[in-house]
Amino acid sequence: MSFNLCLLFLVLHLPAAVHGVDRYTREDFPVDFVFGSGTSAYQYEGAAFKDGRTRSIWDTYAHSGHTNGAHGDVACDGYHKNKDDIQLMVAMGLEAFRFSISWSRLIPNGRGPINQKGLQYYNNFIDELISHGIQPHITLHHMDLPQALQDEYGGWLSRKIVKDFTAFADVCFRNFGDRVLYWTPVNEANVFAVGGYDQGIIPPGRCSARTSCSCGNSSIETYIVGHNILLAHSAVVRLYREKYKATQKGYLGFNIYTVWYEPYTNATEDVLATQRANDFIIGWLINPLIFGDYPEIVKKNAQTRIPTFTKHESEQIKGSIDFIGVNHYATAYVKDNSSLLEMDNREFSADMAAQITGAQSDTPPDMYPVLPSGLYGVLDYLKQVYGNQPIYVHENGQRMRRNGTLNDTPRVEYFHAYIGSTLDAVRNGSNIKGYFAWTFLDCLELLDGYESCLRLLLCRSG
Repeated sequence: MSFNLCLLFLVLHLPAAVHGVDRYTREDFPVDFVFGSGTSAYQYEGAAFKDGRTRSIWDTYAHSGHTNGAHGDVACDGYHKNKDDIQLMVAMGLEAFRFSISWSRLIPNGRGPINQKGLQYYNNFIDELISHGIQPHITLHHMDLPQALQDEYGGWLSRKIVKDFTAFADVCFRNFGDRVLYWTPVNEANVFAVGGYDQGIIPPGRCSARTSCSCGNSSIETYIVGHNILLAHSAVVRLYREKYKATQKGYLGFNIYTVWYEPYTNATEDVLATQRANDFIIGWLINPLIFGDYPEIVKKNAQTRIPTFTKHESEQIKGSIDFIGVNHYATAYVKDNSSLLEMDNREFSADMAAQITGAQSDTPPDMYPVLPSGLYGVLDYLKQVYGNQPIYVHENGQRMRRNGTLNDTPRVEYFHAYIGSTLDAVRNGSNIKGYFAWTFLDCLELLDGYESCLRLLLCRSG
């Protein structure tokens, strides 16, 4: 793919594009607030089997016919063209770039020797970003566990992952931490656990429904994976704070996917169901990091299917974040469905006992409705419930079908509205430190392959 035709827009310098949204500029945001964009290793790098990289669970999943038959073997070819891409970032005025490290490129077998070519690639990429004044933000795991560890012991289903993930993080901190201050161990931990082990719609594609998945147990695996992610996360944070914090002075956060939920009606049952949805989607993994344990409603509804923390584990997990990373795209309505609790062999979504309905608007069905109040709601909810932790909006963007045109007005309107909503939250006291548009380039999307795109730049081969 060449960069012969690129669409570039600078949202911050546009006049208001959505009725009711005030004009704003960069100067309206705090000086230390950063604007950036991002992507992930499998979606961006390509070179899937070059220079020592081995297969990840995302390779296996994509090559099994998912994601509309698409895969990341070439992707955006960032492995070869990242210097060109950084020039585009400079032209756009990006202040930060969020990307992930391919574990199977850096440590091909999941543990053991470091792949020197992979190490060189990431060192060069980081240096190139910094030399152009762009702040690197690194994610360690973006749904791309080395397939070798999945095959050996089931990956995130086993507590063995804690030791291996911590060793991987140690390699990254040791080699990149002198230049990188912002780290997120796991991207969208809730989506990875639910989508990969309850619904089977993302790697590694496990669920109970044999019409969709060849293996898996949705009743327990989602909770096991979420539990092990928290244990691994806290181990990584503990390692960093004990070994690297004093000299590197970096920060480690926890990233989740969020939806803003509104009650379908004003009925008490729907209001309570909305809070349950927040407890399951946000609180399930954030509560332990702030308070040391899962929400009471999650433990009550999941019963013995959710693992418990020992007192020591609870103490280690509590406080093991420096910021919360928020991925947000859409708003939904919640209706009570407590009858689901009568089911035998319930899975995560049934434990939530709620019916989720997407927000309705005149937006085309393949796009997200433009409801920036949803992002504001999420940011304010996190402030009120979790003590106003520092927050980075790690992902936000408009989904559109790929049609080969440059008519991106709906995307511009979406970004302008949601950045404006972020500014409203800042002005209302939310401790928000940055906003990252998803995604920097056209890339492989997890559910749609190359059929849809969320992008700042449209890049077509010449």
